[in-house]
Amino acid sequence: MLYHFLVPLAEYHAVFNLFRYQTFRAAGAVVTAFLVAFYLGPPIIRRLRLLKVGQVVRTEGPQSHLGKRGTPTMGGVLIVLATVIPTLLWAELTNGFIITAVVVLVWLGALGFMDDYLKVVRQKTEGLVGRYKIVGQVSVGLILGIVLVLIPFSDVPATWTQIPFFKTWHVSFHWAAYILFVIIVITGSSNAVNLTDGLDGLAAGLSAIAALSFGAFAYIMGNSVTSDYLNLFYLPGAGELAIFCIALAGGCMGFLWYNAHPAEVFMGDTGSLAIGGVFGAVAVLLKVEFLLAIIGGVFVLEAVSVVSQTLYFKWTKRRTGSGRRIFRMAPLHHHFELGGWPETTVIIRFWILGVIFSFVAFATLKIR
Repeated sequence: MLYHFLVPLAEYHAVFNLFRYQTFRAAGAVVTAFLVAFYLGPPIIRRLRLLKVGQVVRTEGPQSHLGKRGTPTMGGVLIVLATVIPTLLWAELTNGFIITAVVVLVWLGALGFMDDYLKVVRQKTEGLVGRYKIVGQVSVGLILGIVLVLIPFSDVPATWTQIPFFKTWHVSFHWAAYILFVIIVITGSSNAVNLTDGLDGLAAGLSAIAALSFGAFAYIMGNSVTSDYLNLFYLPGAGELAIFCIALAGGCMGFLWYNAHPAEVFMGDTGSLAIGGVFGAVAVLLKVEFLLAIIGGVFVLEAVSVVSQTLYFKWTKRRTGSGRRIFRMAPLHHHFELGGWPETTVIIRFWILGVIFSFVAFATLKIR
């Protein structure tokens, strides 16, 4: 909004030229996002408490979590607001990358809100019936895949995607396979972040790290000089997506102010499904879907721990009549908790892993 109103005034005063620069607007977006989350946090938390929107805790989990029962959830509303408001304020609103990212975030935020609401009303941990949740996630991926095939956002073919560590190699999908690939990326990413959201500040901190990383890649790939130097696809307009990603990071950090241990509020599926899904969408838009698995390495480990635990339990039960487990409990963070690690230790060590995975992602720019 500021871009559209203030850039035309540059002919009257040079100071308005600042709003042409994505770096300046990204800085404004992250500060705005943090302030929005910081100031809206207390009234939203109070409102959630009045509505008695409390967290439902799994009884089979770590006993220390039982004290969290009743802590307000649905706090992901705060992250969505703290991302959308700065984006609308600082980004170029006619940019297709921005429009797509905002729509995906709001869509999956609404889906997560429905899930959280049903959890609270039913007082059951399953919330929205699984197949309906999957339908909502698949719908986003299906629509995004079709839109990108019919209306490419750049001169790079819509069905191409880059391969980390290789300069000139890329994958070229058939259009139908590409749409299926987008669905898998969006759904998998959304669920991976959702599974990670189980400890105070864990998902919020990891999401901030990942959002900052994606913001850097968006800026690099939206710049003809840096993208050419690093042998990446040049995507005109993708630099605006950096503003969205940096705003998301600021929103997560602002939310973390209230979500840090001991948490005053949880993001719930309202936040985790939206954040995970939009990471998938950003990866698709930047054509770095495989890089998503590196930047979001901790999310991948969490998801793999759940899938492998479930499959192994069913397989051993069918063969021996008694199901066995690989981990003490899945997702992975609960395994370490039950192994004796304090909650804060698990959180900080997983954050460290998140930073390391991001460094590895940036290393792929030169190890090619």
